[in-house]
Amino acid sequence: MLLAYIDEIGETGAFVSRSHPRFNTSPAFGYAGFVIAAERARQFGQIFTEEKRKLFAIEIAASTKPAQWEKKGSQIFHQTTVDRYPQQLRVFNGLVHRLRSLGGHLFYYADEKPCGTPKQTKLDTVARESAAMRETLNRLARHADEQGQHLLVLMDQVNEKQRVERVPAMYAHMFGRPGDFEEMKRIVEPPMHLDSAVSSNIQFADWMAACVSRAIDYHLSASSQYAWITSGKVDAVRGLFTNNSKVHLWHRGVSEVFSPGRG
Repeated sequence: MLLAYIDEIGETGAFVSRSHPRFNTSPAFGYAGFVIAAERARQFGQIFTEEKRKLFAIEIAASTKPAQWEKKGSQIFHQTTVDRYPQQLRVFNGLVHRLRSLGGHLFYYADEKPCGTPKQTKLDTVARESAAMRETLNRLARHADEQGQHLLVLMDQVNEKQRVERVPAMYAHMFGRPGDFEEMKRIVEPPMHLDSAVSSNIQFADWMAACVSRAIDYHLSASSQYAWITSGKVDAVRGLFTNNSKVHLWHRGVSEVFSPGRG
């Protein structure tokens, strides 16, 4: 069996531009993370924890809850990371190499947002989240089918209201789609939620989502400050994404944000 650990890329709100006073957060929304054999998941989690504890030893020692201390991906992949905190990228690349050695894969899927305010784009955030999750499950199912494995999807916890709203829709999608797409039978259950504070693998999924988010920003935002993300600083990720990892561009098909010839 495979385990897929995923986290959100960006957020579901509207996007106009980086300079807009309100709608400036992310030009796309989706999910990213990694897939690993169930029997290797605990080993990778231990590797991540060891590296995190060494890299952030001072901050963890000062924490009131060191066992639950986490560094968010947005802090790992910051605009100034490449100049001020290159050691974070070194550790990230090392973790990706370890994932590769354990037979794991990286994954992402995101939808580019139509440019405009909520009124201009007739924004429905629930529909946006549901569409991205459906396509994420579709593509993870295809990967599991290619590997001849069943799959369990795990993601960072959400509030109870969101969970109650999302689970029925995911069940309906999973059990309504196999008539035409047999690979959906590879997914055992709808995504289960884990607290990132106690799950090392969810924390790494968050780091991966942040990495992909910065690459998408570089591709889709003219004023992006993340050109460095595709300039060789995280080259460990190249060649490790599943074949189904893509960004769906608004009225323009699909794109690979870590394609070999870019950056």
